[in-house]
Amino acid sequence: MTDDILYQIQTMQFRDKSAAEQLLVNFIRDTFALPVRTVELRPLAVSLNSFNGFLTLDDEKKLFFKTHAEPDTVIAEYYNARRLADAGYPVIQPVFSSTEAGKQLLIYEVITAPSVFDVAWDIENGDKTYFDALTEAQNHADDLLFQYYQETIAFQDANDAALAPIHQLFFHRLVGGRLERFYGALPGQNGDSHHIKLPSGEFNMHSIRQVKWQINGQFYAQNLDEMILNAIHLLNPLQSGISVIGHGDAHNGNVFFEANAIPPSLLYFDPAFAGRHDPLLDIVKPLFHNIFAMWMYFPADKARDTHIRLQTADDKWIVEHDYRLHPIRLMFLRSKIDRVITPLLHMLKKNEQLRSDWRTYLKCALFCCPFLTMNLTDQQKFTPEISLLGLVMSIEMGCESNGKRSQIDLILDEINQSIV
Repeated sequence: MTDDILYQIQTMQFRDKSAAEQLLVNFIRDTFALPVRTVELRPLAVSLNSFNGFLTLDDEKKLFFKTHAEPDTVIAEYYNARRLADAGYPVIQPVFSSTEAGKQLLIYEVITAPSVFDVAWDIENGDKTYFDALTEAQNHADDLLFQYYQETIAFQDANDAALAPIHQLFFHRLVGGRLERFYGALPGQNGDSHHIKLPSGEFNMHSIRQVKWQINGQFYAQNLDEMILNAIHLLNPLQSGISVIGHGDAHNGNVFFEANAIPPSLLYFDPAFAGRHDPLLDIVKPLFHNIFAMWMYFPADKARDTHIRLQTADDKWIVEHDYRLHPIRLMFLRSKIDRVITPLLHMLKKNEQLRSDWRTYLKCALFCCPFLTMNLTDQQKFTPEISLLGLVMSIEMGCESNGKRSQIDLILDEINQSIV
């Protein structure tokens, strides 16, 4: 059984679910020696690089499973659920676990609470039943998150930092093969040509990576290749600095909503990238995916609701679009900014622990989310309009806007002014 068997199952679940389930039955029997009778995969919009579902044992006992799966992993050990729990995080503990790279899978007792991802999407589609309760739960969870940061903050040397699983989501996606598979060779290297279909035609990604952008009146001085090189430089895992114990991948698909708890609360699970790492990296996935990324999860829905136009020239592309954030996304944004990021930066600044390039560092990591979570050239997944929107989001996250400010830069301006 190959090391990428879980990745095979993850991709196969959308096109041949029964075959993927049989592969998973064999994997679980081999890995855990469990008497598995059947498994039921649940291909979901949130499962961009993961899969989950239920398994039934020979004695009819039902369990829930979840994993994150992608090729090119370079980290040897994943899933530090115990470390999160010891730090105080409300995290579900697995009953069975395999943490070896390429074979990482956690098995839990059946969980009946909905994910925050599903509840928030229901709200965005008109069901406001849990808007207030979810807001209360999110605010409380973010207050606790900053408390966990305060209680676990410590210096980390470069060698230990380099081993943190969280780097698989950022640096290792840049240099470990994913970028090359999606968009061609790293800047300055030779490689195969990759093409992307956009509203005004099909383009070579090598050419697109050289152009400058104007987006809704915002001007960007860097092209994509320059952003890639900047991110590779700044996100290098081998650097010492301040660290905290964090989940690492706490997007809404990895958090359950306990609406009937008093007060309503959130519960973490799937700690594939948990560990000790830079707090700025820790907040990147929820900051982007919970707020800006619904086009990635529901491309057909967002394509119907979004108007986007492209004008191309040799060295500058001009884009106008009307993609807007729903109030539930703005709630997630304000909660993270007001209750986690701003107080975190104030604390680091006061203690002379804030890196001078914190803003650029954060934006480099944010850049990786729209650019490298999914392949924007995938015509089966994305319409030309949504592929273009993904490129736009990559530019806005990864580069400073000039002239009119982008939404993310306005937010970072606000934070920066408060800590000067």
